[in-house]
Amino acid sequence: MKHSRTISHQARGDDDGPIAKAEKSASTLRERRRCWGRVGLFCLTLAVIAGIGRLMLPRLVRDYVNRTLDRNPLYAGRIGDVQIHLWRGAYSLEDVRISKTTGNVPVPFFAAKRVDFALEWNALLHRKVVGRFVMVQPEINFVVAPTEGEMQTGADGPWLQMIRDLSPFKINSAVVKDGDIHFRSYKLEKPVDVYLSHVEASIDNLSNIHDESKPLLSTVEARALVMDQAMLEYKMTLDPFSYRPTFHMAVRLLGLDVTKINDLVRTYGKFDFKRGWFDFVLETDAKEGQLSGYAKPLFRDLKVFRLTEDLKKDNVLQFFWQALVGAATSLFKNHPRDQFGTLIPFSGDLSGATTADILATVGNVLRNAFIRAYLPRLESGQESIQGLKFEPPEISDPISVSDSP
Repeated sequence: MKHSRTISHQARGDDDGPIAKAEKSASTLRERRRCWGRVGLFCLTLAVIAGIGRLMLPRLVRDYVNRTLDRNPLYAGRIGDVQIHLWRGAYSLEDVRISKTTGNVPVPFFAAKRVDFALEWNALLHRKVVGRFVMVQPEINFVVAPTEGEMQTGADGPWLQMIRDLSPFKINSAVVKDGDIHFRSYKLEKPVDVYLSHVEASIDNLSNIHDESKPLLSTVEARALVMDQAMLEYKMTLDPFSYRPTFHMAVRLLGLDVTKINDLVRTYGKFDFKRGWFDFVLETDAKEGQLSGYAKPLFRDLKVFRLTEDLKKDNVLQFFWQALVGAATSLFKNHPRDQFGTLIPFSGDLSGATTADILATVGNVLRNAFIRAYLPRLESGQESIQGLKFEPPEISDPISVSDSP
């Protein structure tokens, strides 16, 4: 009897006995199950909240975008669907449209099939959190009209601030895909529409994610077709951190059929072209807002006056004006190259007026005609601006351009 009590006492008093171990193991298992249950419940609650938030996010973004687009009382914005792309840190706006509310302007100031704002992942390698935005098939319409209310220039809109407000990150780059830019006038006897189509453009390194020390660190490049026919190139380097504009810029247009802009010329020049090809080069340099540069318009194989056609016009004054323009372009053209053109130097302050050197422009007309024809290339002779080189033109032109770069 004494031996039995001793065994029972040992069984109850020994903490490391098999019964105590079993009870402790069961208690630990129950505690783990309760812990995992709480974790699972938390995760499930979080998933439900995230799912509800994901469903509500497009509506919240849409409301925010509409409020941002409607800040300017002169313009009203409208968008279609909003797509959220959490896996790449982006959101997209479908069917964006911004229209002027004053006057009777029949076309929107801006429209795009899609505008995408996204995180720029490669910038994270440089420890920078920046974004980019992409515009797919955008269209911008500038409209000239007799009254202020019917004009549409976009100069009175805070567009840069609007883009900053729409992007959750500081903008470092931008891309334009298959865009159009129109210069229109509807309040004339015949509507005018001069346009750029198939615009492909890019803006890079606005935030200097590579910590470059050179002053002109951002680049802008664009290519487009003028009137669906002639190639236009635009290249620029700039300092986005300069207090006043500082940049180098070059523009070149090659082989535009001048008859495609006859509506514009008839409206503002009171004559028209019978045939010809137009080349244009523009090169500018701005340092702290002080601008200098030149423009070089060149006409090849140009025909302005044709007696049998112009005699049919009812306006006698226009007939004589057409004849005068035709005679002047014929007299002061370079006959070996069959080219009329000049070089127009200009300078000024970007915050004020920019003036052209008229005397030099007239002298350059004579230089082109009787000394040496200008070529559609940069006058710097290097065909580059800060390392940006023009590529060979990709145009179909019956007139030889072998002298051009």
